[in-house]
Amino acid sequence: MPYTAIVGLQWGDEGKGKVIDYLAEDYDVVVRFQGGANAGHSVYVGDKFFAFHLIPSGMLREDVVGVIGPGVVIDPDAFLKELRELEKMVGSLRGRLFVDPRTHVVMPYHKQEDALFETASDKPIGTTRRGIGPTNRDRYGRLGIRIGDTLRPVYLKEYMRRPYDFNRKIVEAYGGSMPSFEELYGFLLEFGERIAPYVVDTVILLEDMERKGARILLEGAQGTYLDINFGTYPYVTSSHPISGGATIGAGISPWKIDRVVGVFKAYTTRVGEGPFPTEDNGEVGKRLRDIGGEYGATTGRPRRCGWLDIPLVVYASMINGVTDLFITKMDVLDELGIYRAAVEYEIRGKRAGYPPAYSADWYDLKPVYEDFPSGESLIEEVEQRTGVPVRFVSVGKERKAVIERKTGGKYGKA
Repeated sequence: MPYTAIVGLQWGDEGKGKVIDYLAEDYDVVVRFQGGANAGHSVYVGDKFFAFHLIPSGMLREDVVGVIGPGVVIDPDAFLKELRELEKMVGSLRGRLFVDPRTHVVMPYHKQEDALFETASDKPIGTTRRGIGPTNRDRYGRLGIRIGDTLRPVYLKEYMRRPYDFNRKIVEAYGGSMPSFEELYGFLLEFGERIAPYVVDTVILLEDMERKGARILLEGAQGTYLDINFGTYPYVTSSHPISGGATIGAGISPWKIDRVVGVFKAYTTRVGEGPFPTEDNGEVGKRLRDIGGEYGATTGRPRRCGWLDIPLVVYASMINGVTDLFITKMDVLDELGIYRAAVEYEIRGKRAGYPPAYSADWYDLKPVYEDFPSGESLIEEVEQRTGVPVRFVSVGKERKAVIERKTGGKYGKA
């Protein structure tokens, strides 16, 4: 089968942008299947740098087709800005970039609500305030506005009255001020005109490309432990960044995915609130942040940093059906000179090899650490515990800074 899914095995920020750009050399299509502009995938090629937020990360390769599937939510302003900036680097994306008409639109009131909720909360989630949660709430509440709606003006004007009235009450209840109906209607019509050249039924598009022999990458944003079901709830995103979410978000059959590449850092980071068992709030955590440049591509916020948590990687590999592992930022541990990882947990006096299913239990976990003599030793420990081979090791930002262990090479000296 032609489909390979790329998923994060931690709390996002694992380096999936580089991984997708690297692997895209052997693929024809890259499909974003969930998330929105709350994601940030950074890609470095020579002296070029681009932070992808909505457009698929493989698009710096000029022969790659990009698809934004119906599982994504699109912020019009963010999309158009990213489109302009990317086209300055690679030329026009017409005929190379396609958006499904069922993709939901992040409305200005969604971003406003997101900020109002976070500000008013005694225990904020730590969202990016990009309106992703409220947009997905409206999706499941059958109040969402989709890209295809913006291309049918008469239908749109009648349809959007219910979502407008519903969201106006929320915004005003939190002390905000709602834009007028006509203002938002005009905003959507203008966006519809701008995005119309890119809109196609991507289910049919992918089926047609598959029949012609295309190889297709499925790009996940965020990571497994931000999944709405399997993450550290409630400190999670509002979609499914796991391999199972790829079939729904892209509109393909599950059996078509025969390869799942799980991406994880040689250490662990997290942005926003929520439990983090291996977090280091001392000097080492600060050094990891400084050496690794751990600041959000979307928000610029400093990331919380800590040691590699192998039980997290093991459990995420199970959930996603990972077939290949891709470890990133091993060069950061090389510079730090310490190869440390949690190999188990201790919870209320008992040992555990997996993270808990109960939200409250995350706060009682005590990592059991082990130090390894080298990066290769650490990698071999991950392979032994997951039962999955580490095929790739990233040792720098550049596209070519990857060691392929699948050819028999090792990373460093064991």
